[in-house]
Amino acid sequence: MTGRHHPLVRFAMAIDRNYVSETTQFLRELLAEKPQIEEERHKGRSMWWDKKLDPEQQRRDAASRIEQKAYVYFSDE
Repeated sequence: MTGRHHPLVRFAMAIDRNYVSETTQFLRELLAEKPQIEEERHKGRSMWWDKKLDPEQQRRDAASRIEQKAYVYFSDE
């Protein structure tokens, strides 16, 4: 079957585009009630992830890398 009569196409057409899960509803309500959560999330992200990278340190890390064997559970001995 092809076109509009294919079962997957009919299924996709039947999906309720206005559906909102309970989890999404909960998160939207929580963020509406406590907008400071978004600010705290940005602070946490910047503290742990948004860091300036040192190119020299990255070069040292790359140079000291040891290549892993394809299958590490057997030794060559």
